[in-house]
Amino acid sequence: MKNGRKKQEQIHLGAHGEDYGNWMPVSMLWLVGGLAALAAVISLLSFAVFHITALGVVFVIAALLLLALLLWITWIRRQYAFWGGGMMEQVHQIVLSHLDFDGQGQLLDVGCGSGALSIRAALTWRAAQVVGIDYWGSAYGYGQAMCEKNARSEGVAARCLFQHGDANKLDFPDESFDAVVSNYVYHNITGADKRTLLRETLRVLKKGGVFALNDEMKPHMYGDMEAFAQELRDMGYEDVQLIDTAQEAFGSRRRAAMMMLGASRMLVGRK
Repeated sequence: MKNGRKKQEQIHLGAHGEDYGNWMPVSMLWLVGGLAALAAVISLLSFAVFHITALGVVFVIAALLLLALLLWITWIRRQYAFWGGGMMEQVHQIVLSHLDFDGQGQLLDVGCGSGALSIRAALTWRAAQVVGIDYWGSAYGYGQAMCEKNARSEGVAARCLFQHGDANKLDFPDESFDAVVSNYVYHNITGADKRTLLRETLRVLKKGGVFALNDEMKPHMYGDMEAFAQELRDMGYEDVQLIDTAQEAFGSRRRAAMMMLGASRMLVGRK
């Protein structure tokens, strides 16, 4: 793993002006900032126009709380930024450093977002073909065109394919890929059983293929993941482990929690 980590640290994305977005979308900053401004305006009207002191006090408190929230998520966005705190890239490094892949064949990235993890994989394993799929909802502003542009800029467009897809039902036959990865995707899929999503991802992995699936694995969403890991071992999966990525990627669970990812864990192994 140490050699894998060192290799990952030598790869730096975004050096040519690529746009890899941010896990804290700017739309969230605008929303919270707008609500803070609205609360401030209502508080002023309550004092100056309606002369309802209690109402004014309530909205002053609301405005202050929203301002504090705005400062917090602005800090988070800065920490995640590729040319800020670099936490997005650091997490990607950790994910791929735990993938015991020989670089031969095809790798699938489930929920590829802006293409950053897919492109890093293509730069890491120069003989591999990489497929990135995503539903590309509107929240983060990611899209297929963004992924393809980033891949061209990084020089790996010939080995990267990006297409629309649904993690609930992957549009690939059983045992299609030699490796699969995913990073902070499943917890965003509302109404889906998380273990069912994991099983669907593993369905398309070839016998002998490897996986590294990182997510915010909160117990109320995922249940007992130690039990699930043992279930996979009992089914014949090898080298199955749960990696504490809150500790390994962020330095501590407390810091990960400050960035809203305190329950980060990664399921790795071989089918």
